[in-house]
Amino acid sequence: MADNNPIYQLTQAGRQAWESQDSAVPEDYRRILWLMDFHGQDNVLAELLRRYPRNVLDEWLLEMEELGLIEPAQAGGPAFSSREADRTQALDQASVRKETSEAGTALARTGAYISADRLNRRPAPRKAPADTVVLIVEDDPDQLALADLRVSMSGYKVRVAATVNAFLHSMLDDGPPDLLLLDVMLPDGNGFDVLSKMRRHAVLGALPIVMLTSENEPEDIGKGLLLGADGYITKPYTKNILSDVIRRVLKQDKA
Repeated sequence: MADNNPIYQLTQAGRQAWESQDSAVPEDYRRILWLMDFHGQDNVLAELLRRYPRNVLDEWLLEMEELGLIEPAQAGGPAFSSREADRTQALDQASVRKETSEAGTALARTGAYISADRLNRRPAPRKAPADTVVLIVEDDPDQLALADLRVSMSGYKVRVAATVNAFLHSMLDDGPPDLLLLDVMLPDGNGFDVLSKMRRHAVLGALPIVMLTSENEPEDIGKGLLLGADGYITKPYTKNILSDVIRRVLKQDKA
């Protein structure tokens, strides 16, 4: 795109289009909107140009602007802003505080916590472990290799991603996994932001997500629960802890 082209931000309609997978919006447009919302224009532009010819992308962005999906960003405003509202204020804070306390106790004792409320709403299992795909998002090479080994030893199929960008590509190219193991601190994003955006998605919002992180302060635990994490595992951890959490979140029988 030419340097003098406008910097865009998502409109509310644009955000809703990718969150709801609105079939009236072309799939390529929804893909672009998703990437924009996660990354912002500067970070996603090079990737879009690898997928689409420059002239085509220029015309698509203009058409998306005409459709009201994106708009020129205001000076000093965030590029491709999702204008995300703080939805946590609408939740039952007393319940959250109670669950955060319970989670902190469980994490201190066992290194793992599963949200009973979300588990109770989890549908019955449909796949055996050998057919279950776990996507691990972790930037530390040693931790990624360790998680890969332990998930594989537990009998699951594994996909890996070291960045938010790699996670997005895995989702776009290979489809959603059966469960997501998600670190918090990532080089190009934050796992809590990924969790929040995934939970807003009409199709992907119910994807089982377990936070696998060294962030174990009460505010971190509470944030993960507020945003809809199914489980929480703190490092260091064992294979048995990891496999038990995955099995319980997916409601799979013991081997």
